[in-house]
Amino acid sequence: MRPRAVLATGLALLLLLGGCGDGTAVGRRAAGPDPVASAPLPAEPAPSASPRPTRTTPPRRLVRPLPTKLPAGLRRTTGGRTVALTFDDGPDPSWTPQVLDRLRAARVTATFCVVGTQARRHPELVRRIVREGHQLCNHSWNHDLDLARRPATEIRRDLTRTNAAIRAAVPGAQVPFYRQPGGRWTSEVVTVARQLGMRSLHWNVDPQDWGKPTAATITKRVRAAARPGSVVLLHDGGGDRKATLAACPHLITDLKRRFGIARLR
Repeated sequence: MRPRAVLATGLALLLLLGGCGDGTAVGRRAAGPDPVASAPLPAEPAPSASPRPTRTTPPRRLVRPLPTKLPAGLRRTTGGRTVALTFDDGPDPSWTPQVLDRLRAARVTATFCVVGTQARRHPELVRRIVREGHQLCNHSWNHDLDLARRPATEIRRDLTRTNAAIRAAVPGAQVPFYRQPGGRWTSEVVTVARQLGMRSLHWNVDPQDWGKPTAATITKRVRAAARPGSVVLLHDGGGDRKATLAACPHLITDLKRRFGIARLR
């Protein structure tokens, strides 16, 4: 064959073996090797019904520091020889009626420092306290230990609300005293109480019955600490007061014999 014919024949064979007509083989070679298959895409998350709100912590209310010593203006004695029994954190439907029964049996009166929320729940007990000749004392709306450290406007609102709950139970009731929860006094709470016509009532005998010692321990502590004019702190609410109730007859007998017992005036 002539060289030119051989060349034409070889060129035709190459086109036939490589594919022709659309140039796909040539195009793939020009573009490089086939790409590696991609991994499966992750599933789309299911849309929620509504976006969850972001929870934020409310800012803490600022309170003034407690003084290093008790402020002036606190009532801590009866002013005479007789001692006073005071009962905090009620009225409680389980314990207050039984305390009242013990006092009535001993023919003595006491001062009840009532919590506003409890007075609202149990107005019949507030009425019984007054009916049986006992004294009333405001002990804040919900036993806020930091109340005395708050702004004066908050203190006033709290004490006024508590007095309103007491007087809703007993219209025209006299509430001559205020007692700060925990004895955590400031001069500001003493001032507000005085402006509302209440004297600030503290104590000087605390058998710590809130810590639930035995009845014998409560009686022993009161007997050892009591002096003429003492103000004794006890509880008729805020927890299980079984031991306080059991101690009442014994400590009342002892205090009545040594000093006499009378409600605060």
